[in-house]
Amino acid sequence: MKLSNYYIPTLKEAPKDADNLSAKLMIRAGLIRKLASGLYEWLPLGMKVLKKVEQIIREEMDRAGACELWLPVIQPKELWEETGRWAHFGDQLLKIKDRKGGEFCVAPTAEEVITDLVRKDISSYKQLPKCLYQFGTKFRDEIRPRFGVMRAREFYMKDAYSFCATDADASDWYQRMYDAYQRVFTRCGFKFKAVEADTGAIGGNFSHEFMVLADNGEDAIADCSCGYAANTEKAEVKCPEFAPLNEADLKPMQNVPTPKAYTIEDVANMLHVPTSKLIKLLLFMADGKPVVALVRGDHELNEPKFRSLLKCTELVKADEETYTQVTGSFVGFAGAQGLKEKHPEIMIYADNYVKGIVNGVSGGNEKDVHTLNVTPLRDIQVDVYADLKIASAGDLCPRCGKPFQFTRGIEVGHVFKLGTKYSDAMGATYLDENQKAQPMIMGCYGIGVSRVVAAAIEQSHDDNGIIWPEPIAPFDVCLIAIDYDSNPDVKKHADEISAALEAKGISVLMDDRDERAGIKFKDADLIGIPHRLVVSSRTVKDGQCEYKKRTDKEATRWDLAQAAEKLAEMIKK
Repeated sequence: MKLSNYYIPTLKEAPKDADNLSAKLMIRAGLIRKLASGLYEWLPLGMKVLKKVEQIIREEMDRAGACELWLPVIQPKELWEETGRWAHFGDQLLKIKDRKGGEFCVAPTAEEVITDLVRKDISSYKQLPKCLYQFGTKFRDEIRPRFGVMRAREFYMKDAYSFCATDADASDWYQRMYDAYQRVFTRCGFKFKAVEADTGAIGGNFSHEFMVLADNGEDAIADCSCGYAANTEKAEVKCPEFAPLNEADLKPMQNVPTPKAYTIEDVANMLHVPTSKLIKLLLFMADGKPVVALVRGDHELNEPKFRSLLKCTELVKADEETYTQVTGSFVGFAGAQGLKEKHPEIMIYADNYVKGIVNGVSGGNEKDVHTLNVTPLRDIQVDVYADLKIASAGDLCPRCGKPFQFTRGIEVGHVFKLGTKYSDAMGATYLDENQKAQPMIMGCYGIGVSRVVAAAIEQSHDDNGIIWPEPIAPFDVCLIAIDYDSNPDVKKHADEISAALEAKGISVLMDDRDERAGIKFKDADLIGIPHRLVVSSRTVKDGQCEYKKRTDKEATRWDLAQAAEKLAEMIKK
């Protein structure tokens, strides 16, 4: 392919609203263009990478025994009402009406549609198990789309669904997909890790995320040398051990003025205490009922853990009016001491670390006041102590007790054990050996294909541009022909090398443009094709060309007559 015929509109600078590295490089390298907030046009170079990733995924899905199909992106309200997600999915669900007033949504996922399809056609255990998958566009109306295609509103993904009659078959398909994902991301050339994860809006009882490791990844990973790994939304933290309370060490509670101290840091600085001494009170509404969560001032509440503990459908922070009504205080100044006496019906939950606070600091239950010397085991009637914090430095692994190491990653795949959540709700049943109706046991397996492209760039780049892993690079070779139109020898040898490589199944992007050599070299580095050959008037007169791998610092000279064969052997290895 000659670059003069191709559409690669490269840019010297990225737009100011490109807010992460992959977005900047994808726009500069001519892979994508922004149409509107969270909506992107994929240009020819970007499509080449996208389709390479898609084909790797397709091959591994087929190898695992799954069957490809195609599902509608516009889905009827009635199916989503069966599962309750029409009301509970939230504002990310884009709802539309047709000309007849019928209500639909633009699919963010496909559990309802695939379950509806299978329940119509499968009625016997003899027809199970089955696994179906598709590639398709999805849409989530993110309130703040960011990070280019990594957190776009419209995205391209592969989603697969398994339907089984037995737990053993369901576990087998989960493992098949887990293994297939390992092969997919290995073939893509990634450094990655599979970690335990929260099931989120999809639901289910068990899941793993596949994370591409990157220093500026959006997710934190708690990792242990024993093999346990989880994203910090899911990571369990070993319950710390504390010395028994010594009554002689406990001081009486004392209210002190803290004017305009609205944050944890403000209070800690004003009272000259570490943030670990503060007790943070958070008020939530769990399925419409108020509940209190307490965490240490230097820790963050893990809402997925809290939701899982409560076993509630909806968990939202209480509004200011409810906060004041329940606590009798202004936001930021409430303390849990005495709360149970005033509201015995309200459950108080506390993270395990709160149990170890002695003579700590809590809100004083009046504006601009905090209370000193609060010891939760003495002064607060906590109903349940549990692991409620986001894992952070110093926390210990729940399996072996060693300290966590923390890395960062980008989620590119997710596998779920759904159980019977959707089949129960939608009546997707089969007749077992005794002719008794049973709900199908489901699994769900997604890969964000467009996210994979961005993740590759986040993991592999330098100051000059993208460094594509060879399996998903848009082209195998960038052949730069300098003086292509003005020197017949350059044209002859460049065309011959290009044709010879193409004949061996190696894709070539030949830069035949009438541009300065410096511009061609900069574009080649920006685009990131793994191998570069240069044919110029200077090299041709010596019967040579220049070879440089994208990651090399210096180029080397090769004989023109051997260049195609030598490079083909190198790439095939």
